[in-house]
Amino acid sequence: MREELNQGLIDFLNASPTPFHATASLAMRLETAGFRHLDERAPWQTEAGGRYYVTRNDSSIIAFKLGHRAPIDGGIRLVGAHTDSPCLRVKPNPELQRQGFFQLGVEVYGGALLAPWFDRDLSLAGRVTYRRDGKVESDLIDFYQPIAVIPSLAIHLNREANQGWAINAQNELPPILAQLAGSESADFRALLSEQLAMEHDFNADAVLDYELSFYDTQSAAVVGLNQDFIAGARLDNLLSCYAGLQALLDASDDETCVLVCTDHEEVGSSSACGADGPMLEQVLRRVLPDGDGFVRTIQRSLMVSADNAHGVHPNYESKHDSNHGPKLNAGPVIKINSNQRYATNSETAGFFRHLCLENEVPVQSFVTRSDMGCGSTIGPITASQLGVRTVDIGLPTFAMHSIRELAGSQDLAHLVKVLSAFYNSHDLP
Repeated sequence: MREELNQGLIDFLNASPTPFHATASLAMRLETAGFRHLDERAPWQTEAGGRYYVTRNDSSIIAFKLGHRAPIDGGIRLVGAHTDSPCLRVKPNPELQRQGFFQLGVEVYGGALLAPWFDRDLSLAGRVTYRRDGKVESDLIDFYQPIAVIPSLAIHLNREANQGWAINAQNELPPILAQLAGSESADFRALLSEQLAMEHDFNADAVLDYELSFYDTQSAAVVGLNQDFIAGARLDNLLSCYAGLQALLDASDDETCVLVCTDHEEVGSSSACGADGPMLEQVLRRVLPDGDGFVRTIQRSLMVSADNAHGVHPNYESKHDSNHGPKLNAGPVIKINSNQRYATNSETAGFFRHLCLENEVPVQSFVTRSDMGCGSTIGPITASQLGVRTVDIGLPTFAMHSIRELAGSQDLAHLVKVLSAFYNSHDLP
């Protein structure tokens, strides 16, 4: 089972270079499992035992099973994750022509580690909005092949590079796509028109706009002398999206179960489709009891916010509290912060720890050092928006926000097992 899950994750990562592609990939897997798409602009007809999913902005998705047990009696079980990862986004007027090279101006999305982006085989993917036959439409594109690179400056020309070199995102990150001959000029929108025609077999009248990201074409893989690790882009947080999906597909039809995978977490979640927006509450209000019944249902519910945790790095062990250094392949991590950067409390942490013990899943704890700042997740955001009890957890990883991250090859199976137990639990605290 572990090998099958890991290969499934690798396939999902490779198929999901952007939040748009991740959402499409999740939707395809849900459709295959019998989930029915609900259009937010149309009336909904749902029933106990039904399986449904909703998308917004093509980059966020909520999937749910309505249990035979009334949610007002048993509450709902929610697992939350996010579809976005730090990356380089193409600017609206990106064409740069310097020294005979065609480059694209980029904007850094989220808190990316920039150094690992150099000397990688990069491709480009995302959503393109265009006009065809007088109508405005959108489609996803993916160049798949390596079409760009950001070459490092040779050490001979920058002798201080290994002493810590501050990367200037404006000047040093524009990828090189091609060399231009003579007076040849670059037209990025023309390139996108050609890609649309190749992928979707039509000619657009005009490319109007786009949301496109560069990504590393190297496949995710199981690595290590004893295959102890999974290496790949966007493990934060597509790993949790995939684990939540597998658990939801395995859930019984007894209880109401929800998987929430939203965009824009890396930039604060404040958007129409982010965790700090109205999407989740609007969806739940359409399928749960009204008024007093809605509040009663939410207060009987619990959310597991699943986002990656910082594993203790052997080269930088001093960056962790000595009693709270999560290890790779030692199970999911309960994340705790007294200042509410995580939404975990003793009751929700205790319940998650109970689930792990009952299902023989190893479990760890993480608290950041008292002299360091703490990151956050969708957990506190969702808890404050919805009023739902929440526990923040995640799998330990290295190189978070790098172009290629590292997780333990045993941990995905641990996470799927405990999330499945959560979805199938009859009694919540």
